[in-house]
Amino acid sequence: MSKLDALKKPIAEELNLFESRFRDSMKSKVALLDRIMHYIVQRKGKQVRPMFVFLCARIFGPIKDETYTAASLIELLHTASLVHDDVVDDSHLRRGFFSVNALWKNKIAVLVGDYLLSKGLLLAVEHEQYQTLKIVSTAVKELSEGELMQIDKARKLDITEDVYFEVIRQKTASLMAAACSAGASSAGCKQEVVSDFKKFGELAGIAFQIKDDLFDYGYQNIGKPTGIDIKEKKMTLPLIHSLQKCENNDRRRIINLIKRKSDKKSTFKEVLNFVNQHDGISYSELKMNEYKASALAILNKYPQNEAMLGLRNLVEFVVSRRS
Repeated sequence: MSKLDALKKPIAEELNLFESRFRDSMKSKVALLDRIMHYIVQRKGKQVRPMFVFLCARIFGPIKDETYTAASLIELLHTASLVHDDVVDDSHLRRGFFSVNALWKNKIAVLVGDYLLSKGLLLAVEHEQYQTLKIVSTAVKELSEGELMQIDKARKLDITEDVYFEVIRQKTASLMAAACSAGASSAGCKQEVVSDFKKFGELAGIAFQIKDDLFDYGYQNIGKPTGIDIKEKKMTLPLIHSLQKCENNDRRRIINLIKRKSDKKSTFKEVLNFVNQHDGISYSELKMNEYKASALAILNKYPQNEAMLGLRNLVEFVVSRRS
């Protein structure tokens, strides 16, 4: 049994039923669309976000029908965002398989993402879960704002640490926050509790994204460094911190190198050495653990049952995972 499978144990039955409901929610009478939906479902990821939904709800009692709807809504939104991200990033691979845009081109991929998003919103309306609809609609807005902010700042490569954290709060953490707050809301919790779990998800989501950014630099000897972020001129925490610490001449040299030769292997090798010299990796790991600790601290005043233990372990997993 893998570590993730062990984490799923407290909600294994619920996740199995969720998978069945989620597959049904993606079906379409349009043959092409149904074929693409089947392709997406067959290549699903770790389902971390539905796990957050179910565990946050399970803390407060048995899982209700509202929680299954909330988990489906979150997963539909997440899947839609991935399909659109691959178009925006011109990426042809997703989890080791061809992306939707690689197989069916950008026009169809954009429409597929729109379809998934509309299915999620309709699901909330059909079940009259307007609070969940509000939670997820807010996340959609923040996802778009975060992506546009990152694109805008990437032009000048002038992202500060504060801007970086605002970008990842919106781009990544907003969806994790939506998953956790939707889970608590589906359990019938008061608004104060829902707000606490939104903040918990946001902090855990920021830690999650820092971990992803560290992977690009070969963190923890997980395979070879990929350098994808540098190639795409994406400024992440290891590099931002290093640029803040170095001399002005070095800062200008590294920024000009990324602007002009970001696709060269020699560029990434030089940037990697630069980041290591200025403690960019260790600083990012420190910040990741600070956000993780802040997230876990929020949970202290709530029931410390099996679901809570599972939630804590899931947070530990997302910052210690190796892929």
